[in-house]
Amino acid sequence: MSKFRLKGPVKKPQDTKRTLKRLLDYLLDYKLQLVFVVIAIIVSSMAGVAGTYFLKPIINRYIIPAIGLENPDLSGFIIMLLLMSSIYVLGALSTYTYNRLMINISTSTLFKIREELFTKMQKLPLKYYDSHTHGELMSHYTNDVDTLRHMMAQGVPQLISGLITIVGVFSMMLILSPLLTLVVIGMIVIMLFTVAKIGKKTATYFKRQQEQLGKVNGYIEEMIEGQKVVKVFSHEEVVIKDFEELNEQLRQEATNANTYANILTPIMDNLSYVLYAIISALGAAMVIVGRSDIGTIAAFLQYTRMFTHPISHVSQLFNAIVNALAGAERIFNLIDEEEELDEGKVTLVNIEKNSDGDIIETDKCTGCWAWKRPKEDGNVEYIRLKGDVRFKGVTFSYDGKKTVLDDVSFYAKPGQKIALVGSTGAGKTTITNLINRFYDVCEGEITYDGIPIKEIRKADLRRSLAMVLQDTHLFSGSVMDNIRYGNLNATDEEVIEAAKLANAHYFISHLPEGYDTVLTADGTMLSQGQRQLLAIARAAVANPPVLILDEATSSIDTRTEALIEKGMDRLMEGRTVFIIAHRLSTVRNSDAILVLENGRIIERGNHDELIALEGKYYQLYTGLFELS
Repeated sequence: MSKFRLKGPVKKPQDTKRTLKRLLDYLLDYKLQLVFVVIAIIVSSMAGVAGTYFLKPIINRYIIPAIGLENPDLSGFIIMLLLMSSIYVLGALSTYTYNRLMINISTSTLFKIREELFTKMQKLPLKYYDSHTHGELMSHYTNDVDTLRHMMAQGVPQLISGLITIVGVFSMMLILSPLLTLVVIGMIVIMLFTVAKIGKKTATYFKRQQEQLGKVNGYIEEMIEGQKVVKVFSHEEVVIKDFEELNEQLRQEATNANTYANILTPIMDNLSYVLYAIISALGAAMVIVGRSDIGTIAAFLQYTRMFTHPISHVSQLFNAIVNALAGAERIFNLIDEEEELDEGKVTLVNIEKNSDGDIIETDKCTGCWAWKRPKEDGNVEYIRLKGDVRFKGVTFSYDGKKTVLDDVSFYAKPGQKIALVGSTGAGKTTITNLINRFYDVCEGEITYDGIPIKEIRKADLRRSLAMVLQDTHLFSGSVMDNIRYGNLNATDEEVIEAAKLANAHYFISHLPEGYDTVLTADGTMLSQGQRQLLAIARAAVANPPVLILDEATSSIDTRTEALIEKGMDRLMEGRTVFIIAHRLSTVRNSDAILVLENGRIIERGNHDELIALEGKYYQLYTGLFELS
């Protein structure tokens, strides 16, 4: 029997009944296999029980009568041994069968659960990820799924097998000797009491161990991320000392936890030996006074050994299964999370002009787009995609308590370059989040080419936009694939043209494999500036009418910034562009600069107008007031 034990404190599900029902819904897809599993478990368990009973007739009918005989007849003895062996072989085959079937059922079930989990995560709103850490989300795929796999593949079959064995063995013990069975029950009570006492202390210390382990792991992760800072300030010795203190606390808690955990099995084993000795002595006495026979006592002793092990094993399995159900509940809670709502009906379509000069929809990629808006009379109207974005009295709060934007109104006409400046927390990034509908406004309205963006389907809205963020994320794959992520239909030539536009072509050409160079670990082989250039190229290949640059050149040095300035100008030409920048030199040529403070627009104008105003922008630009 393979081991399936709980490591650490038991975490109980809040709604066990509901969680079990959800799991059964998955398992019922394999009804026929489950029927064979149950049959195989019963056969496997009862084979062990039935095989042991053969000790009684073998000893009483063949071994004892043959004592002292020169040429005993062993034909009956051999037949009994063959029959006994056949039963054990049947039990072994049944064990293999149900284990093999349960592996297939569990892996297939977890395949579906992982798919549902990952699919759900793609449909969750951005605010869900803002309120949950990456480690917390990854634990669903690692810890929770792993405990669920152990439970389905091993825990539940072993639990059922153990319970059947206990019932079967107890029944046979009652048949063989009710008196000795009472003695066994008395010792089992003592064993269970011991398990409860030690188990309680074990759970307490394991909980402390897990808490301390979390501190140690957190400290290690923090020091690895901040290793450069540690070395810059020569704090290696201090860091080592702090780690030694945390590690020592973990050692003490782990020692206490594992001491109690490891003494439980020897205590149980020794109590079972004591029980075995008591039954042997009482059994011998019963044989001497004629109250029983040697075959019965021999079989009963074997049943005694079979009875004590499943009881301790079932108690461990039960705790482990409860812990696995708690993990399953966390998985189902994520699957049941409310998806990102999308009530938009306006879609984005390719268009071309017919011979009469009218706009018509086409499946061909023309590079010209229009909004397809359904009308109440059942017809549709096509509104040319231009990139006209307007905020009208927009008020927004992330948590419903603190207002981030307060009655913000402004416009960005097609082709205009709008810069957003202000201190951290002023609301600059929030404006771009609202344009993308990562969040919806609390009050007011945002329109896109005259259409309220709530009417536009989110996927189509975001297809018309491209963003270059301050924190660049590159996927595992070639440089070509990372740029093409902006437009999966782009040809190699279009990707290379986009790279040239962003001035990334030169450094890409000098990579070991050029555009086929494979990037891993978020592109750590590249400099931060090079990674940013790839992000700009990714936005360029998308060829959007609206472009959002959120500190897009923050990680690029002044020389590199100057090199790509012309390419960026070409990229922004004819597009509506929103720029968030702390480096104010990058926004000088903007058509309009919006200065935000505490969620309000306090100044608007171009660079020369705001300098002449000598207000907040003037203070920021001249260094009288610094952005923070």
